[in-house]
Amino acid sequence: MRIVIIDTNVLVSAIIQKSYPYHIMYDLVGKDRVGLCISDDLIREYEDVLFRPKFRRYLDFYANAEVMLNLIRAKAKVYCPETKISLISDDPDNRLLELADKSNADFIITGNTNDFTFPFYKNTKIVSPKDFWEFF
Repeated sequence: MRIVIIDTNVLVSAIIQKSYPYHIMYDLVGKDRVGLCISDDLIREYEDVLFRPKFRRYLDFYANAEVMLNLIRAKAKVYCPETKISLISDDPDNRLLELADKSNADFIITGNTNDFTFPFYKNTKIVSPKDFWEFF
């Protein structure tokens, strides 16, 4: 089974529209076709971002965010990264690399091409939701 880490921007996209991020979360994670890794810091970031006021404009966004978080809590394996990494200037993105380092994840799935400008971190491939879906 492939092990993945999902960036927060992918979750937002999964809630807003039924595209690649949506299918990754519900068809792959939800049906145990891939393993999902999180850390305590990452789940807190998910909670913080998904309940920001700017998302009120989307119909049922908060309710769908709660469903998404419940899915993550039920399916994800929690890791506790011990090594701090400062490779990316946007510090919260380093959490994903720290988690990849600890979990030996196969993929980091992100829509953030501004900060993730490299294709791999150690043995973890960094891909867009579309690229991951097409790979899978």
